[in-house]
Amino acid sequence: MDTIFALASAQGKAGVAVVRVSGPGAWDAAESLCGALPAPRQAGLRLLKDPSGTRLDEALVLAFEDKASFTGERVVELQLHGSTAVAAAVLDVLGHIDGLRHAEPGEFTRRALENGRLDLAQVEGLADLIDAETEAQRRQALRVLSGDLGNRAELWRGDLIRAAALIEATIDFADEEVPVDVSPEVRDLLSRTRDSLNSEIAGVSVAERVRTGFEVAIIGAPNVGKSTLLNALAGREAAITSEYAGTTRDVIEVRMDLAGVPVTLLDTAGLRETQDHVEQIGIARARERALAADLRVFLVEDGQAPDIEPHDGDIVLRAKGDLLSDKTGAISGATGLGVSDLIEQVSSVLCHKVADIGVATRLRHKMSMERAVESLQQADQLLTLGHDHSDLAAEELRSAVRALDALVGRVDVESILDEIFSSFCIGK
Repeated sequence: MDTIFALASAQGKAGVAVVRVSGPGAWDAAESLCGALPAPRQAGLRLLKDPSGTRLDEALVLAFEDKASFTGERVVELQLHGSTAVAAAVLDVLGHIDGLRHAEPGEFTRRALENGRLDLAQVEGLADLIDAETEAQRRQALRVLSGDLGNRAELWRGDLIRAAALIEATIDFADEEVPVDVSPEVRDLLSRTRDSLNSEIAGVSVAERVRTGFEVAIIGAPNVGKSTLLNALAGREAAITSEYAGTTRDVIEVRMDLAGVPVTLLDTAGLRETQDHVEQIGIARARERALAADLRVFLVEDGQAPDIEPHDGDIVLRAKGDLLSDKTGAISGATGLGVSDLIEQVSSVLCHKVADIGVATRLRHKMSMERAVESLQQADQLLTLGHDHSDLAAEELRSAVRALDALVGRVDVESILDEIFSSFCIGK
């Protein structure tokens, strides 16, 4: 395998720049720059020189052995002064060493997968951790990166292999008297695994929302203060406000962090009957996005009812609270009345949703688990038909095991690896 290198820290001026080298020639390459390496996993200060003996920088050098590094290979990290010129000079020298080449995006992590240091779910967790912008995203990504999903898949897999072994034992003794009826244990294993998988599947949609952000739609008739409220929540002029009805024609989105949960606020076109073709398109989009949102905030004027039936958990507020004598349940983006209370309500609803989250976070995870559940259901039905169908039931269990193997990347993942690693930066 080639020895690869790249800048592992961000581009640009910084206090420290980290250059990572990984592969069979990593130690030799580093020694050509700095002489003798420090003992593995013990940092040492070294003077870096190019082949002509010209000083490049003074760096902190850290070496890792095979099977004791991030990639599972020999690795050296050079912690340089964070000048772009220093980093460029060191990278240039490494690029002229025979057997070394610049790493591709995500190649260090891909090697960690190929060398068994991470499973595929952990790789996805690492990608999510790099992209995390909120506390909820950070916590979720760390759970996946720590191997929680892989550990759970291993438990499911162990139970199914045990169940398959019990079934196959009855096949081997088909013409003899089996001393123990294994059916109760097999059914218990299948039921327990299926229930656990279904519970995990149910939490995927929420986990995906933590990754991509919950959508909260602000809905109401024209001129009830939707855009003004959006601007108040965003703390900037994200939407145009006007006294004229129909100003907002398209859905305006603002990304926010509420109580550590990623949220996209949607300012929608005012809902009303209109002959304006462009406004009709905006209203149709508003209804569509509002119905698909995770939460809706309705602004209604006194005596009016919401144009869309609120769902459980939706928030209905009295609009233009600054003009009302009774402020109960009212809000005003213009004066800030009730805005902090709305933020608390939205945060509370979404945090309650996040409480039901599992360790599976992607559609790919859901599909693998659903295939496993389907195979378990088929196996259970076959077992009810008697011993003549035991071989088919055992094959369904093997199909379920293969689905779980795909979940953590043991099989059938080549088609998605390029897509996953394309999201990684060079140096990771």
